Amino acid sequence: MLRLSKKADYALMAVKHLAVRSSPSTSAREIAEQYDIPLELMAKVLQRLVRVGLLLSTQGTRGGYALGRAPSAISVADVIQAIDGPFGITACSTTEHNCDQYTKCSIRDPLWQIRERIALALQTVTIAELAAESVGHVLSDRPGNGRAVVHAAVLRR
Repeated sequence: MLRLSKKADYALMAVKHLAVRSSPSTSAREIAEQYDIPLELMAKVLQRLVRVGLLLSTQGTRGGYALGRAPSAISVADVIQAIDGPFGITACSTTEHNCDQYTKCSIRDPLWQIRERIALALQTVTIAELAAESVGHVLSDRPGNGRAVVHAAVLRR
């Protein structure tokens, strides 16, 4: 089963938290306490998001973290890739071809297409959409718009 890493889960929780907050910035401590996540781990996740430009950080007594772009300009895929790197479902899903069966594999291309569809689904869901959804609901769009339906249980690797 496909699963996100705990760090990617925490990153998505933090980015969604920042998207729904009205304050200009939020501390790592506030986010960590809100979701019962160890502060050091949350701080590392937030710093990685800062390094790739998804978040901004401000030092000082009124400092903290804020989104680096509008929530509608940050996809779920952006956050996951910032934390876990490129998305893959098999050893041959990357350009490194770390599989002894690569040249003989009869399912490589179909699995690559599945990987692409999953990646597209993750790219089409924005943080703005996550922020608008209530917890535990399926993220879906109106019928007929061609966008994929993503459910949290499907994203677990």
